[in-house]
Amino acid sequence: MASEAAGMESGAAAATATEAAKQPHRLERKWTFWFDNQSKPKQGAAWGTSLRKVYTFETVEEFWCLYDQVFKPSKLPANADFHLFKAGVEPKWEDPECANGGKWTVASSRKGNLDTMWLETLMALIGEQFDEADEICGVVASVRQRQDKLALWTKTATNEAAQMSIGRKWKEVIDVTEKITYSFHVNGISHLSHEFGKKSFFLNHVGLVVLQDDSRRERSVKVRYNV
Repeated sequence: MASEAAGMESGAAAATATEAAKQPHRLERKWTFWFDNQSKPKQGAAWGTSLRKVYTFETVEEFWCLYDQVFKPSKLPANADFHLFKAGVEPKWEDPECANGGKWTVASSRKGNLDTMWLETLMALIGEQFDEADEICGVVASVRQRQDKLALWTKTATNEAAQMSIGRKWKEVIDVTEKITYSFHVNGISHLSHEFGKKSFFLNHVGLVVLQDDSRRERSVKVRYNV
């Protein structure tokens, strides 16, 4: 009887493990792939008209199916972009989640290297590896004739501590040792003007916004970070 019970327990455990293996592994949040092909722009078309939502997924299995079949930057024509953004956030600076943000950018001259950095970044995002995950909007892989780029978009450019933490973590994720730069989106710069109650601002040669009030007093504020 003891051996039979042990056998039944073993069989049940195996069946449970098999059933568990069939269950999808849900992610912390939903993500959406977008595609933008600017290689053949229509004359007079506004920016963003070629941007297309491709698929929203919420499981590990869906992600790998999509990635293995389609989503590798090396497969893109020149002047095309792949985006992975949180579901509900459009990869446009006009989106409320992105409007006051900015982006970390890294360049790549080799297609294989871009593919590797893209995949490592995707896995870090859907795997919630960033401490400031709520600050991240998404990532963009841009294929260009001269030099490809990868950009990690965030939502609150003025939160320097969060952006620096994200930048350091991203360098670790994509295995980059040289310095990378974070630049504010223009709306984020405008936000600084309102935040400090100033009337005008301009960008100087070292990446500082010089805010100027009616009394002509000036105050410099960072609009670029480096790690």
